Amino acid sequence: MKKLKITFNSPVVLGFLFASLAVLILGFVTGGASNEMLFMTYHSSLKNPLTYVRFFTHVLGHSGWAHYIGNASYLLLLGPMLEEKYGSKRILQVIAITAVVTALVNYALFWNVALCGASGVVFAFILLTSFTSFKNGEIPLTFILVAIVFVGQQVYEGLFIQDDISNLSHILGGIIGAVVGFKLNRKR
Repeated sequence: MKKLKITFNSPVVLGFLFASLAVLILGFVTGGASNEMLFMTYHSSLKNPLTYVRFFTHVLGHSGWAHYIGNASYLLLLGPMLEEKYGSKRILQVIAITAVVTALVNYALFWNVALCGASGVVFAFILLTSFTSFKNGEIPLTFILVAIVFVGQQVYEGLFIQDDISNLSHILGGIIGAVVGFKLNRKR
């Protein structure tokens, strides 16, 4: 009988989730001060070097357990498959691009809104996943349906539901995932 072992099969996704978990615990220990200082982006002075750090690190912060578990569930379902297909470097690039784009748009357009959490990354992964069987000259029906369901829901909620969720970050993440999926999967 062959001995089973646990493997660290998706280093970027697992590392991202463990880092987010550590940030969440740190947030509880500091009463939220660490999130505000390092893991939440908002309209702070461009003279403050932490403003630029937060453009990247805000995706590690979460407002609580439910927020973290919701994002972690999607990341664990989609991330390992994507990391296996595209490689760790590409997935890290998708996370970083999503973090910076959502932070910059939030900084420029929503001066009174703080942004934290990996939801934009989740939406990038959702749309990127719909391109896994893409062939040149075709648009997968799964992509169309995913775009309608997930992005459509965000547009609806952004227009008609007032909550603390950044629907624009979700939409931007979805656009990033779609563009990356299209570019990575078209035959040259």
